[in-house]
Amino acid sequence: MSAHQHDHDDAYVVGVDYGTRSGRALVVRVSDGTELGSAVHPYRHAVLERSLPSSLTGGAEVALEPDWALQVPQDYREVLQVAVPAAVEAAGVDPSRVIGIATDFTACTMGPTRADGTPLNEVDGYADRPHAYVKLWKHHAAQAQADRINALAEQRGESWLARYGGLLSSEWELAKGLQLLEEDPDVYARTERWVEAADWIVWQLCGAYVRNACSAGYKGVLQDGAYPSADFLAALNPAFADYVETKVEQPIGQLGDRAGSLSARAAAWTGLPEGIAVAVGNVDAHVSAPAAQAVDHGQMVAIMGTSTCHVMSAGVLREVPGMCGVVDGGIVAGSWGYEAGQSGVGDIFGWFVEHGVPPYVHAEAAAAGRSVHEHLTALAAEQEVGEHGLVALDWHSGNRSVLVDHELSGLVVGQTLATRPEDVYRALIEA
Repeated sequence: MSAHQHDHDDAYVVGVDYGTRSGRALVVRVSDGTELGSAVHPYRHAVLERSLPSSLTGGAEVALEPDWALQVPQDYREVLQVAVPAAVEAAGVDPSRVIGIATDFTACTMGPTRADGTPLNEVDGYADRPHAYVKLWKHHAAQAQADRINALAEQRGESWLARYGGLLSSEWELAKGLQLLEEDPDVYARTERWVEAADWIVWQLCGAYVRNACSAGYKGVLQDGAYPSADFLAALNPAFADYVETKVEQPIGQLGDRAGSLSARAAAWTGLPEGIAVAVGNVDAHVSAPAAQAVDHGQMVAIMGTSTCHVMSAGVLREVPGMCGVVDGGIVAGSWGYEAGQSGVGDIFGWFVEHGVPPYVHAEAAAAGRSVHEHLTALAAEQEVGEHGLVALDWHSGNRSVLVDHELSGLVVGQTLATRPEDVYRALIEA
């Protein structure tokens, strides 16, 4: 469709969804919500789980410990440079008619920066330091720190603990921050801002650093207007006492509000007009509730991807053992937002196809002109529930709800010599 086919009075907005392996841009017409065009840009470095490649470090490859998962901030900027202009072109709209841009991001995905937002891995001398990079949501190497945080909070009777079902996750800001301090005190000392990626990308777009209410509440342990106390932090580690004050505290932006205006630099990246509205950041799961028009009290949305989140709004506060969190205004202003879910879903199917499927299945799928996932799905669909005789436990990436322990492991029980890949695939789906 060419630009002149759209009404010249139409206004458009661009949304950018930052996932685990790629960023996706979408153009929407404001008057009626019609989706007009989209584009996907895979992150150049995907997820770094085994090493920092020499292309990044400028020297030798740097090995990563087990349970690490890092990302490269420049990959996020490239989504703005590539996917946004491509989506606008696909939509066939005049970029000058775009009036705003909004983003969502995986969480809790944390990066250390200088006071001006420069990621530490881009600072001279730090490119070979794993702790200078962004720790992706599924970086689970801070479980030991999470265990200490939970034990201490329980022992001291910290009032915020029950808001998170009685346990904070190793995926979240506090455990990752404590790991940074304890494993690389030098990078911690150079960290002037410990930033959720959802807020960093907005900072890159408009030059203003605003913490979104969703991330701050669910991942940053902001409850009733306060973070965990300096007393509590000092009891974890004396050098951690001023963590909130020096690394974290920042004005809070409510979801749906304007964080600032598109900077000249970001306008050049995206091809969008300088000065248009940039929305406060948001988490990829929670932003789906308004998109699904499910924000009335008691409506639950299951957002299924690499992991899965179950989110629901309510008019009452309840502290539920094992849930991920309850936050005032965490999904929409004026309601309590609840979250639970599982840390391994799509990535379990991905792992099985990559590491558990023999060559003959790949050959059959290719012959049928479909992906291995589609092929195994078709074979599994022919079975009755449980017909394969297997029971699978889906803890391959640990357990988010209700045990909140990322050192747990998955299991498939009941395999015999008759077991085939589609049986295991179906058992994992049923799990």
